[in-house]
Amino acid sequence: MTSPQSPAPPPQQQPSTYPANWYPDPVGRHELRFWDGERWTDHVSSQGRQGVDPLQSPPPPVQVGHNPQRIQQQVANHQAQAAKRGGPVDAAFVGDGTLFGEPVLVVNQKAKLIEINNEYAIFDQGGRQIGAVRQVGQSALKKVMRVATNLDQFMTHTFQIVDVTGTVVMQVTRPAKLVKSKVLIADGAGRPIGEIRQENAIGKIRFGLFAGDFRLGSIRAENWRAWNFSIQDADDNEVARITKTWEGLAKTLFTTADNYVLQIHRPLLDPLRALVVASALTVDTALKQDSRGLG
Repeated sequence: MTSPQSPAPPPQQQPSTYPANWYPDPVGRHELRFWDGERWTDHVSSQGRQGVDPLQSPPPPVQVGHNPQRIQQQVANHQAQAAKRGGPVDAAFVGDGTLFGEPVLVVNQKAKLIEINNEYAIFDQGGRQIGAVRQVGQSALKKVMRVATNLDQFMTHTFQIVDVTGTVVMQVTRPAKLVKSKVLIADGAGRPIGEIRQENAIGKIRFGLFAGDFRLGSIRAENWRAWNFSIQDADDNEVARITKTWEGLAKTLFTTADNYVLQIHRPLLDPLRALVVASALTVDTALKQDSRGLG
């Protein structure tokens, strides 16, 4: 069995046409699962540790109580804030119904009294679910530490972004850290796309968007609490904006759920497009995994 360090593209056509290798775990419980060339096996790997876990059917995308009217109200609230700033209000282009082709994404967290695994549903501006974010590779020890201590914020966290069929389309890993975070973005096959690097620890939080050694843009919090973010390209032109939406005092006090709207101002090319989408889908997970909190 080969090393799980360099997964190849996941099987998407006839399984027998793809070589044996490690691929993103289709059921989302681990980072990788071994494909023997014909079928998925029970061999899994998370954070470099291999184990055995019998395969089950992939879970459906995360649901958070689907209500199109609620989604549309969140979009309206985002547009109202945009109007106050004098920025773009309406979607700038027609979407194609995919995670990477919609001008507006609404990201809603599954509300929990005690949060062990982060889970989010992703909707288009009309309220149709088009994907989800799920945390994977959480060991029993990490789950206990997350509930009982604050040490979880310093550990490695891995997330899968999936479409409505449950297919992994992007992977996000925030390695263990002390002060500043770095987030590694890969495609559904585990091939590197770029990085999101925290550039300061005091004041308004700022992140750089990188592909290799090239700085493609930035994410800038608009205040020290970092409730809203401006995403800019390498020339400091705003290409997208993330707005946190208010869900009411009761929900804010008694659950850990957060909800965001991303609006992309113009069609973008990869890898910037992928990094912008990843930024929006992980701002409350990989980027906000610590109590310093961007929020």
